[in-house]
Amino acid sequence: MNTRLPKAVLHGSFVFFAAGAMLISGCAKDGGEEEAKSPFGTSGIPPKLRGSAGAGGTPIIAGGNARSEPIQITPEEDIVFTDPDNPDAGIPELERLMAAPKKGPWEDSETLARQEAAREGKPILIWFTDSARSPMCKALSQELFATSEFGKWAEDHVVRLRIDTGFEVDDTDLSLDEKITRKTDIANYVKKLKKRYKVLGHPTVLMLNPSGEVLWRDTGYKRGEGDFYWGLIKQAEAASAYQYTSWRKSLEGKGYREWEGKKGKKVFAKLVSYSEGKLILIEPGGERYKTDESKLSKKDRKWIEEQKALRGIE
Repeated sequence: MNTRLPKAVLHGSFVFFAAGAMLISGCAKDGGEEEAKSPFGTSGIPPKLRGSAGAGGTPIIAGGNARSEPIQITPEEDIVFTDPDNPDAGIPELERLMAAPKKGPWEDSETLARQEAAREGKPILIWFTDSARSPMCKALSQELFATSEFGKWAEDHVVRLRIDTGFEVDDTDLSLDEKITRKTDIANYVKKLKKRYKVLGHPTVLMLNPSGEVLWRDTGYKRGEGDFYWGLIKQAEAASAYQYTSWRKSLEGKGYREWEGKKGKKVFAKLVSYSEGKLILIEPGGERYKTDESKLSKKDRKWIEEQKALRGIE
């Protein structure tokens, strides 16, 4: 089980409060201020994405977006149990997160995709497909998703998540019983996600902003419409980028900031504990990581020194 951190964590003689006003000087104000006018109107959704005849999509209804709770299927070997005598013992190292390579351009875990979206400020492009039986899923892949042009664009603008009904378990290290169990687990996982997002056909594609709201969905595909489909995806990404600016500003007002490792990888998190160069950071989704200030960028080490100077700490 995880141990919840108090609003202020004391280590040695140095206290960092979770309240943004004590943690970061000069942050943006949280809430209450009038937002700049959106280029997409008050809904934040461009006109093209609000539903149009013949486009095959579902109109966006004001106030109809819904947050979804993450589903986790955690391999048993990845479960970390907290030591009650040492609450920080089970917190993973930030360097491991920053160094972890991606398995491929498409994630297969909604939990990992949402964590990545929150870290990088990118929307999630979810593709519900049936690669084994749907000709239109194959067409969408060939004409858009598998092209190098889309791949280069997507790498910089979205987090890709593919949920495939036609999956196969081909791990040669598993026994027959283990393969059957694994296949059942994945099938149940896919079923739950399809129910959550109201997926009734293939292909179905959705765009979620980093905070989990559904911005756009489309079901079905017609051959030869790859460029048109990509245009809809780009418009949804633009709407998400505008919304993310406001969302991130509100979190900065609560003490979140961007941290960077020596190799240039970044994470958006809040400092909740510091003691003799040891830091514990928490992401907006609640994930905690520990690191040493010597492993952070010069900019971050300078920020820590400034915070210590403000509090008169050697």
